[in-house]
Order: sequence, then structure tokens, then C-alpha cells
Amino acid sequence: MKKQKLVILGGGESGVGTALLGKANGYAVFVSDKGKIKEKYKQVLIHNEIEWEEEQHTEDKIFEADIVMKSPGIPEKVAIVKALIDKGVPVISEIEFACQFTDATIVAITGSNGKTTTSMLTHHVLKQELDVGLAGNIGDSFAKQVLEHNYKNYVLEISSFQLDGCINFKPNIAVITNIVPDHLDRYDYKFDNYIASKFKITQNQTKEDYLIYDADDEVILQYINNNNIQATLLPFSLTKTIENGAYLDQDNIIITIDNNQIIMPTKNIALEGKHNTKNAMAASTVAHLLQIRKQTIRESLENFQGVEHRLENVLKINKVQYINDSKATNVNATYFALDSMESPTVWIVGGVDKGNNYQELYPFINEKVKAIICLGVDNEKLLASFGKMVDVIVETQFMSEAVKIAYKLAEAGDSVLLSPACASFDLFENYEDRGRQFKEAVRNL
Repeated sequence: MKKQKLVILGGGESGVGTALLGKANGYAVFVSDKGKIKEKYKQVLIHNEIEWEEEQHTEDKIFEADIVMKSPGIPEKVAIVKALIDKGVPVISEIEFACQFTDATIVAITGSNGKTTTSMLTHHVLKQELDVGLAGNIGDSFAKQVLEHNYKNYVLEISSFQLDGCINFKPNIAVITNIVPDHLDRYDYKFDNYIASKFKITQNQTKEDYLIYDADDEVILQYINNNNIQATLLPFSLTKTIENGAYLDQDNIIITIDNNQIIMPTKNIALEGKHNTKNAMAASTVAHLLQIRKQTIRESLENFQGVEHRLENVLKINKVQYINDSKATNVNATYFALDSMESPTVWIVGGVDKGNNYQELYPFINEKVKAIICLGVDNEKLLASFGKMVDVIVETQFMSEAVKIAYKLAEAGDSVLLSPACASFDLFENYEDRGRQFKEAVRNL
């Protein structure tokens, strides 16, 4: 019998993980990357005798595919992907490919913001009592973990791009943290397309599965009310009393699932801010579903260290706190950051604008922001939006300079916040690179 041919577009973490899993399961594998493949991934492919190419797509070889796994970074509008779809070749994501080779319990977490923190927090709680892997948009690829570890449980952080390539993927527990306009450039600038993409997380769920979601999010509520969702719903809320799900009652999170109730005090939760109370609700609800002991959940929430580049306290210099929130790549994430500021703030913002509407930030600018530093190649929209609202607004294209300007502007008791509300690709490799450069510049002051 002829081997099925698996073609992988993109030789990064998810591509190479899929190649290894595909080969182990009897596929003939070919990896093709339009750019350069990193040396560490090249070595893995060579060592495992997997055929690969870089800086080109050889169409003859690609069109021999029975199935194609594309990296989430490649848009569906790319010519080669369109051609494959027109030919009727299934083009799927790594999550879709790998899930068929595991019987593990899967917790899948998506949302515009909070998904990394919620995924890491959920994994942190579960790993105290369960055999659990953390994958998806984070850490080692899911496919590679399925091959090498075969965990009994997985927490997967999943982006809309990964969900776009899912057909049969069916998590036991799905979480949607929130939905706000983001990545609209990939969705024909239609918010509805992006919303539908997020809800693919629950498309194959049955009433034996669970959908945990933010009941304070109008976009999510509207979609659930207008669409037939089969999963058992477990909402969480800061403002409403919830019968089945989680809610906040003064300083306690109350979680009820099938009349089984647990109460978690919020006062010692390591992560501060309203949005983190929500992340803690989502993680605790998952843990309660998977029968983690209440004591374990409580202790885990109290000792969780947080996520790098997300409201990360870097240093205090001359009584000024420097905060790295480079992971805030959209307006809603920056909204949470500014909302949690309790002192006058020098705000570093800017990058590649994804069709941002800055209006929801105006109240915070008036109330908390004393100066704005625009760090981007094109800052016109920022200058137009905020120019009249603060006394000091300056532009730069260098992180070191941005931090030096902030140092001059900030006085004892102030905060300096990097929360860009934009993508990083104009001046940096990615948001991690941007955050690391910020931390380095602060340490060099």
C-alpha cells in the first residue's frame, strides 16, 4: 500500500512536531518553508531523515499531498494554499492533525486576551494532581508531545488561526476568555468572521463536553444566544450570580457544577486585577470539573508566578516602577493594563496598528497617563488620537531611547508602562523580543 503523503508548510515548532508525528505514524512527509528554517529545526529534520526545503515552495512536490498541515502564521489567502484548497486537498492545523493520535482529556483555551495566562494558570493547577502537558500556541508543539510523552491530559492554548484549520477537533473542555476585534486583517476586516473562528472551538462538542466562557462579554453572549451550541455551558461573571458556573460574591469566587459547590477566596490570588480574577475563575472551573482538590486549587492560585511580558514588574528605579506588558498587542489588552495602574503613568505605545480604535482608552488617558511615548515606524494615528489629551507626547524608533525618555519624564511614585496595543513587527522580531529589549534597556538605566 502506498504511504499517504503529508506536506507541511512552515518549518517551525508546529511544522517540525507534525513532521515527527506524521513520520512515526507511517506518512511520507515533506516539509516546505518559503523562508529560512532555523538551524535547530533543520538538525531535527536531518536527524530523522525527513525531506525538507527552504526559501521556496516546489509546487510539483506540494501538489502530490494527500493532506497538508500549514503553520498558523501562513494566511489562507496565500496562492499555494488557495490552489490546494481548490484541488480539494485538506489543509489543516497541527492541532487537528495531532488530536487524532491521542485519547487524552483535552482542555482547549482561546480568546483575544488572557488565553496565555489562563492556559499557564490552568496547567499550573492541574499538574499538581494530574499527568498533563501544555501546548498549542505555547511551549513544545502538541504533535511532538503526543509522540514523545503521550500525557493523559493536555491544556492547549489555541489561536483563531489554529482553529481555522480544525475540522474534527473536539476538546472535552473549551474555554473562551473574551472576544474583541483583533487580527481583522486576516478576516477580511469582518469582526463576525473572527468571532465565528473563535467559536470553532466548540463546533464538535456534545452535551458531555463543557464550554466555559465570560458571561460579561456581550459578543460571546450574543453568539451563544443566536447559535445552537451543544456543549454544557459553564459561564463565569464578575457582576452576575451564576447558578451553574462561577461568579464573584464580594471577595470569594463561588463555583457550582451540578450542585457541587466550592468557594475560593480571592484576597491571596497572586495575579492582580479584574481580568486576572476572570482568568482564575476559568482555571478553577476547569480544575473543579477535573476533580482537583479545593486545597490544591487555592494553593496553586496563590503561588502562580504569572507570564513573562504580561504586566510583568521589571524594576523599581528611584521609586518609579517599570512594567513590561509587551504581550498587549491589541487595544483591549492595553485597556486592562491601564485599568490596573494606580499611579501616574508614562505610557510607551505603538507598533503595527491592526485597525485599532483607541476611543475606549480615552478615560484612562485623562485620568492616569501623564506622558505618551510613541514607539513605532508610523505613529500618525497615535498622535491624532492622543496628541491633544496629554501635555507630553514624543516619538522614537528605538527601545533604548524610549526608556531613557521615560526615565526623564517619570517622577517618584510614577509608573512606566510598556503596553503597545499594536503588533511588534515594524521594529522587533515579535512581542517577546520587544519585551526583552525593554527589560534590558531598563536594567541599563
